[in-house]
Amino acid sequence: QVQLVEFGGGLVQSGGSLRLSCAAPGFRMADYAIGWFRQAPGKEREGISCIGSTEGSTHYTDSVKGRFTVARDNAENMVYLQMNNLKPEDTAVYFCAADWCTIPINEHDYDFWGRGTQVTVSS
Repeated sequence: QVQLVEFGGGLVQSGGSLRLSCAAPGFRMADYAIGWFRQAPGKEREGISCIGSTEGSTHYTDSVKGRFTVARDNAENMVYLQMNNLKPEDTAVYFCAADWCTIPINEHDYDFWGRGTQVTVSS
């Protein structure tokens, strides 16, 4: 059973950038499609991006399109979520999950989850 770990969250000012990382110690990340989700206080978990396994196709929800980029580094065995031009409404706990990538990015399609990393964007 694959276990995922997210890291790279933190506090950033509006307009700033952060890069989140998703790792699966002991597993080859290239074998898994990875989705990124976030959950803000009092809100449902939202699928925001995903990247396929073999072909590496990517998808984004409208709220992050043009600002966030998901990518793999197979040499580092990582999947990254580069977040630019961050806004206060991006404040949430961010999760990576395996093993699906299609539109819509639906949490019910994912069986394996990390514990999340907090991203806070100050205005």
